[in-house]
Amino acid sequence: MTDMAASSPPNPSDIIVGSPPLAPGAAPLCYVVDESASIRHFLSLVLHGSGVDTMEFADGAAMRRALDNRIPALVFHSIALDSADAIESVKALGKHTFNGSVQLMSNRGAAVLEHVKNIGTQQHISMLPVLKQPFETDAVVKILHELKIGMPAEAAVRLSLDEALDKKWIEFWYQPKIALRKKQLAGAEAYVRARHPQNGIVMPATFMPGASDAAVLRLSELALHSALQAGHNFSKMGINLRLTVNIPLAALTKLPVEDIVKSQRPSADNWPGLIIDVPEDQIVADLPQAIELAKKLEPINVRLAIDDCGRAYAMLAGLAEFPFAEIKLDRAFVADCATDRVNAPLCKAMINLAHHFGRTAVAMGIEKAPDAVAMVSMGCDFGQGFLLGLPMAQERFVSLLRQRSGARAEAAAP
Repeated sequence: MTDMAASSPPNPSDIIVGSPPLAPGAAPLCYVVDESASIRHFLSLVLHGSGVDTMEFADGAAMRRALDNRIPALVFHSIALDSADAIESVKALGKHTFNGSVQLMSNRGAAVLEHVKNIGTQQHISMLPVLKQPFETDAVVKILHELKIGMPAEAAVRLSLDEALDKKWIEFWYQPKIALRKKQLAGAEAYVRARHPQNGIVMPATFMPGASDAAVLRLSELALHSALQAGHNFSKMGINLRLTVNIPLAALTKLPVEDIVKSQRPSADNWPGLIIDVPEDQIVADLPQAIELAKKLEPINVRLAIDDCGRAYAMLAGLAEFPFAEIKLDRAFVADCATDRVNAPLCKAMINLAHHFGRTAVAMGIEKAPDAVAMVSMGCDFGQGFLLGLPMAQERFVSLLRQRSGARAEAAAP
């Protein structure tokens, strides 16, 4: 994670906060100890997206009191100016016969870090190599994978989309969509997952290849129903988020989208509507049909967006009309856009194209703070990616939103 304040990418503390465990024993628990709320919330966001519950503490003393109630599987513990707090924490973990791992975090000198680490080793605690600040999302995810904490490996699972649908294993996870300049939650995108009874969460790369058109149509309809229901759930919390679902153009032309939306959309007058992502290659392959469909859905507050965008710039720039709500920059071009001499101008051109038509641009796959900063400087409107928040189960996302709403209400109270 990089210095959020100094480089000014979106600050996770402006989005959602970490939460206590949703259901004891339902997921691994991690303690996060850091005096910086921004770092605590950032870590919680990454950990939740990886299927790990968190409890956050501003100092080691608060964490040590919590050990009497539940022992975590992993502890992220910062070392402040005074290393005594961290030393007391590893001693307390030793007294509780802690058999997990401790990940120290600091920008302190090596001598201080090694001293704390050695004390932990004397307590028979697994002390991981120190994580130097600033650090990024992939460093945290790598730690979880190496410790085999969170989502299980799925290499051996064999699953078809038809089976997942028939057995009702399909669910949708939500990834935050962030307004880059305001650093605020602006929406969420639904991503499909399958929850296998033996193998746990299974990613779409396992069950989507080879799926029949009929199965994809069933999945698309389920995605639409699920997003509308999620809109209801969020609306009940007083949060109206514009949600995004991914539906292929071929399936979209066969779905009774108007009937489904009119019968199931949230009743709130300020319903922000729905965005349906359609891949760029499908849109340019049949532009007249895509344009006609976009115009047809607009009156019911459903807008089409061009997903994985960047390779058909010339064709899109030549359009006389542009009924698409968003241009979503392909993650392949967003990656390293802060330094890549090819990707950077292409991203800027796509952002300018969106603004030329009065539409918005979304940078997908933001994983590094310099790329987030570059997107802001280019005028990109929204961003998604591991740096800003991983996809997470709906109940987990709702819990985090509820926590955030409660924190804001408390802060506003006289």
